[in-house]
Amino acid sequence: MTLTDLPPPLAEALVARGYEALTPVQTAVAAPDAAGRDLLVSAQTGSGKTVAFGLAMANELIGNHGLTHGIAPQALVVAPTRELALQVSRELMWLYAKAGARIATCVGGMDAAKERRSLAHGTHIVVGTPGRLRDHLERGALDLSALRVAVLDEADEMLDMGFREDLEEILDATPNERRTLLFSATLPKPIVALAKRYQRDALRISTVGEDRGHGDIAYQAVTIAPSDTENVVVNMLRLHEAETAILFCATRDNVRHLHASLIDRGFSAVALSGEHSQNERNAALQALRDGRARVCVATDVAARGIDLPNLTLVIHVELPRDAEALQHRSGRTGRAGRKGTAALIVPYQRRRMVERMLGGAKIAAEWIDPPTADDIRTKDRERLLAALLAPVEIEEEDRTLGAKLLAERSAEDIAALLVRAHRAAMPQPEELIERGAPLSAGRAGPGAAPAPRAGFDDVLWFKIDIGRRQNADPRWILPLLCRRGHITKGEVGAIRIGPNETFFQIPRSVAGKFQDALKRTASEDGGEITPAPQGPGATGPRRAGQPPAHRGAVRPTRVPARKPRGR
Repeated sequence: MTLTDLPPPLAEALVARGYEALTPVQTAVAAPDAAGRDLLVSAQTGSGKTVAFGLAMANELIGNHGLTHGIAPQALVVAPTRELALQVSRELMWLYAKAGARIATCVGGMDAAKERRSLAHGTHIVVGTPGRLRDHLERGALDLSALRVAVLDEADEMLDMGFREDLEEILDATPNERRTLLFSATLPKPIVALAKRYQRDALRISTVGEDRGHGDIAYQAVTIAPSDTENVVVNMLRLHEAETAILFCATRDNVRHLHASLIDRGFSAVALSGEHSQNERNAALQALRDGRARVCVATDVAARGIDLPNLTLVIHVELPRDAEALQHRSGRTGRAGRKGTAALIVPYQRRRMVERMLGGAKIAAEWIDPPTADDIRTKDRERLLAALLAPVEIEEEDRTLGAKLLAERSAEDIAALLVRAHRAAMPQPEELIERGAPLSAGRAGPGAAPAPRAGFDDVLWFKIDIGRRQNADPRWILPLLCRRGHITKGEVGAIRIGPNETFFQIPRSVAGKFQDALKRTASEDGGEITPAPQGPGATGPRRAGQPPAHRGAVRPTRVPARKPRGR
């Protein structure tokens, strides 16, 4: 299928828009074997599917004699959110402009009376959200008796958002002989069930993995200590310096907290969650589009349907619930041939769960350590040199001012001041918890007693309910104990990792301070920490610092670092 095979008005519109060839999904739905059939299409967000279903319904709308005029619409497109519906409407307007199609948009937050007047004057295509379309249908303003094509865009998201009843009422009001085109990034069981009920002999089309798939998105999985989440997010933003980035959180409270924290650090950020009004959403999206803001902190539901052309970085601050949610979130970037990065912030104890999720989604992610402050400074130097050495046109007024500066200061001083001004405009990177493994348990074989250390002659044993089965590792345990107990790594003695819990020593002199801090940090992630008077593997009372009674009951502290998995 080429542009010349399409109806002339649409072909002309595509050429004027700069199209030289169709994308895989556009080619598939416009192919001769798809003509006149119901379609069940699995295509990723950003693959050109809006134009695809515009092409797929062309024969029903234009035919051999051009558009027919009437009051009732001939095509209906249902989208999950106001932003996506408006985007779809804009795309169809330019695609069908030369054909003379009238398009009405019906979405929440707009003037419903004005929409009803538009429907009463007659339209060829109606685009809307489920709730608003159902309202117009029940009021008698929307007549679907002449409908030839019904399109459900982002069908899986509409079901996730609880629109099943709205969709069923809308589809039940359409003629039985209509075509039904169902577009969905994924095909869970509820989508398959919906397709069986409302489609007949549907042609299954899947372009996931073709041309685009995950190809334009580089996935990274960043393993972290749970208490370092916010600092790692800051460093990821600073390392990438993306034109636009979106950070996904699980709740509106977490969105509010992270947004406030980023603003406090100097980032230009906006927030999207269920507590924001439509006007606030519009203002936030406009700030992202015109460059006044570069970071968006959002929940899954609030971010559905938004389209940010310059989005190059997605950070899953809180992990998605499943592989489908991961694909939906990540699909916001890497669109229209542009490269994007999707980074998952993975607390160490959830690594195995994330590996299973990535495997289920057939995504090969690169497992990396979080960027350090030194990594970011190195990147900043590279970016600064590239920016200052790039060829630019210099106006005479600027040269005159430069000459005056050189008369007062040396060239080295002026260059240093320029670098300082550049750095002052950027948020500072965060220092992360040190990741080095402690060596306090000695290097002898399994079951050996801890080597004595100064200040550890009188110690108390504590335990945390994380062990080998929870992927415990001294690289994470030590910084976690320091953060939760407000102590330094030098105040942690031997660490012994068992199957389901980890024992560690704290000098009696700081144990009181340690326990007081634990009470204040009890709500933080990282497991429950409690006193363990008997120590690891003991069968009865013993002196502080005494080795375990059973050799081999637990591992020594020195645990070899495992090679990252994920590729």
